[in-house]
Amino acid sequence: MDIVLLGSTGSIGTQTLDVCRMHNIRVKALSANSNIELLEKQTREFLPEYISVFDEKYYSDIKIRLADINVKILCGEESACELAALKCDRVVNSVVGFAGLLPTLSAIKAKNSVALANKETLVAGGELVMRALEENGTSMLPIDSEHSAIFQCLLGAGENKLSKIILTASGGPFFGKTREELKNVTKSQALDHPNWKMGEKITVDSATMMNKGLELIEAVHYFRVLPEQVEVVIHRQSIMHSAVEFEDSAIIAQLGTADMRIPIQLALTYPKRLECPAKKLSLTEAGTLTFEKPDEDVFGCLKAARKAIKMGGNAPCIVNCANEAAVSLFLSDKIGFLDIGEAVNSALSSVKFINDPSLDEILYTKKAAEEYVFSRFKQGEI
Repeated sequence: MDIVLLGSTGSIGTQTLDVCRMHNIRVKALSANSNIELLEKQTREFLPEYISVFDEKYYSDIKIRLADINVKILCGEESACELAALKCDRVVNSVVGFAGLLPTLSAIKAKNSVALANKETLVAGGELVMRALEENGTSMLPIDSEHSAIFQCLLGAGENKLSKIILTASGGPFFGKTREELKNVTKSQALDHPNWKMGEKITVDSATMMNKGLELIEAVHYFRVLPEQVEVVIHRQSIMHSAVEFEDSAIIAQLGTADMRIPIQLALTYPKRLECPAKKLSLTEAGTLTFEKPDEDVFGCLKAARKAIKMGGNAPCIVNCANEAAVSLFLSDKIGFLDIGEAVNSALSSVKFINDPSLDEILYTKKAAEEYVFSRFKQGEI
């Protein structure tokens, strides 16, 4: 088996390579944004045929570093799309943010199977992606722990219909806090996730609960359900990764340790289940499992995401791209934590709504949402 791995130096990318290392999975191509030192190390170990760097200013550096290695080096925004279209058994897309959409579409058009960790692909372009999968007769397997859990719960369901998806959320570092208590939280506090080790953007999304909002939208598209059929539940222990309720009221859940290598490996080896480097779950050590309702008045990003998927069209793209812009400002210490949710909700009601957007209109929406957020903060209106 061989894979193309997009986003190899991030959290999902490095854990994907753990799985490849354990099971001797061949890596045909690697891509990264700016972590050139790690990309060089990965290239020397896995000896891919191709690598790419998203940021062109690192091209000369990586080319010099790997002058002694027989590898084709690409660069620029289009390079990830070129790699995604290479003939392979699976394209693993762990690119962060909206940038993952076009490579996913490139992989599908090349009739490559996709293992998807980039949730923004389905949030921003859900209907486009699902239509492309059908038209090209290829498959997409989820890597997100929650969507992998739902996928696993549905294995063997046959023609039996689900009545509800139960999407679990850790609640992040600020579970139980009031809006007043969140006014002055710092970047370091937002990045201190209690259960998972992730990149900065997704960790902030977890703190605002936007991550769960994006996953709600993703679940609606991937599993072809109504927004009303997705219930978000706070599960602080991150042991039950999600569950499915069937029409007879039976609930099937998937449990495991908080280790992304479990869903990553299944997405690579499906339908086979192989030995995994993750720690095994002991239910007696796990102890009590708790479940609570999220407070969507405090965590307004989740409410905005739910509203967006009910609206349909380009509304999910609006909230996604507004959130990306606001999170980048927060990580740069230019805005406060609560400003992120304010920006997302404001953009949803201000950026032009398009009912059935084309890819060009999705790209327009991204630009419009980002410009809206940056201009509003620059003018001090939020």
